[in-house]
Amino acid sequence: MPQTTSLLLLNRGMEKLYGRYMDDIRRDFSLSRIEITIISFLHNNPGLDTAADIAELRMLSKGNVSQGVESLIQNGYLERFPDLSDRRRIHLSLTAQSGDIISRIDEAKARFLEQLTKGLTPEELGQYQALTEKIMKNVRDGLESRCDFNEQ
Repeated sequence: MPQTTSLLLLNRGMEKLYGRYMDDIRRDFSLSRIEITIISFLHNNPGLDTAADIAELRMLSKGNVSQGVESLIQNGYLERFPDLSDRRRIHLSLTAQSGDIISRIDEAKARFLEQLTKGLTPEELGQYQALTEKIMKNVRDGLESRCDFNEQ
């Protein structure tokens, strides 16, 4: 199998598996995937608390993030508040009501990671982490460059 196909299949397979680990949470709390992503992001990234942060770092559509944020606010899982120095900047904060969801997400993520790393040694996990960081840097560099991908 070509290397490109293998990488794309790995990525897609991991996304599908992660989605399955989140399915019960989504169903139990009537949440969409983007809403789970928003809650998880805000929980795991203190200081990165705007919709723009979520869209940029998770490489998601601003419109989808905005809709998810609005839904979470309507359901009492999020609050928004303006930045003290720049009123145009809106910060997001998880409410106490999101506590059960966060606990379930953390448990599901732990099971997901356990499944992914089953049979790997600590050395292999370290190698994987180092390679992933290099590849992610290349992805970010490629996305930020203005090159014409059709010419390469």
